Parts: sequence; structure tokens; C-alpha cells
Amino acid sequence: MVTLLRGVLVLLLAPLLTGLVSIAAIIMVYIFRRSEAEVQILPRTLGRVVAWLSGVSVSLTGSELLAPGQTYIFAANHQSQFDIFALQGYLGFDFRWLLKMELFRIPVFGKAMQLAGYIPVDRAHGRKALQSLDEAARRIAVGTSVAIFPEGTRSPDGRLGQFKAGAVVLAIKAGVPVVPVAIIGTHQVLPKGRLLVRPGRVEIRVGAPIATSEYTVRQKQELAERLQDKVAELLGN
Repeated sequence: MVTLLRGVLVLLLAPLLTGLVSIAAIIMVYIFRRSEAEVQILPRTLGRVVAWLSGVSVSLTGSELLAPGQTYIFAANHQSQFDIFALQGYLGFDFRWLLKMELFRIPVFGKAMQLAGYIPVDRAHGRKALQSLDEAARRIAVGTSVAIFPEGTRSPDGRLGQFKAGAVVLAIKAGVPVVPVAIIGTHQVLPKGRLLVRPGRVEIRVGAPIATSEYTVRQKQELAERLQDKVAELLGN
């Protein structure tokens, strides 16, 4: 019963807290003139608050492999919607999300994401998609670390899915290292298709950065496979 009540509480509060954080981000930028980096305290706090409300403990290993001030693309497996809260709250590195453009059209929420420096990508096919990818690569190349889910969608059973080659094109074009990240435990906390979270333990394992300078766009499949193998190793597969 306690687990059920906790799950219902999080289901009701998470959207409300997200809305409040969005409003706070807009206020921080427009009224208090805070920078994108300073605004990140809001999503980080949101991630930790949601984890605490859910009864989820999150641990992080491998962060010592990251160089402070370096720009990275963090590539993680995607087991659950809870992956977002876990990475936001506990990765411990300044990064932005790479998100589909449609999310930026949501009133208040979309504006807050724009002001926080999140990067939109047009997932439709054609010239607009290529243009948005090039723009995202330029943003990353000048110092904006981002997090992506190369599987493209959540795993229905918690198993690691195939990494899409298109996801690593961004890393190659930006010319920054890509970091394999394994998230363990979120499938048990909130599997795909379930609305209510369950208490549990989540572990984030960060692997050694992979240099992309030796790859060309034509070698995107090779890099995608290497990245997938590294994430699989971190998962213990």
C-alpha cells in the first residue's frame, strides 16, 4: 500500500514540479539575468527531488574518467522515463538534453527548455533534419555537452537495444569525445508502459570517453557498434 501511495504521489507531483521548475527557469533568466549554466540547478534539483519522492537511491561510478571543462556527448542506454531524472540529478556534469523539436512548442515548458540551453533536433527526414543536426553539432563544438539515447526509444524489456548510427553522426560532426553511460535499475523502477514508480536502487556507470577525431561520417556504423559494445560492458552483458 505504501508503494502504491508513493507511486500515485509521484505521478501527480512530477508534472506539477516540472511546471514550477519551468516557470522558475523563465524567472531566473528574464528577471534575475542568470546564465544557462546557473539555470541548470533547477533540473538537477528536480531530478533529485523526484528520486527522493520515489524512494529511489542513485549511485554514480566512473566520474573520475571525465575531465572538468571538457565537452562531451554522453550516450546512455534507455530503460525508462526515469533515466532522465537519474541523469539530471546525479550525473554531476554540466550538460544539456538533445530533444525532439516538438517538445519546444509546449507552452511554458518549451520556452524554459530553450532558455536553459536544451538543443532541438528535427527528427523528420530531409533538409530540415540535416540542418538541425548541423546546428546542434555547432552548439556542441563550441562547448555545450549533451546527453543522448542512441537506441532512440525506451527498451520494452530492459535489454540493450541496437544503437542507431545516426545518433553518433552528431558526435563525429561536433568532433568531441563520446562517453558511454550505463544506467542500471530504472527498468525495475519504472518499466515502459507503467505509470507508477517503485522504490529501488539505480546505478549510473560512466565509461572512458571515446575520441571521435579518428572517425568520419562514413564510419558512423563502426562508431555506433563500438559505443554499443562499451555500454554493454558497463551493463555487465
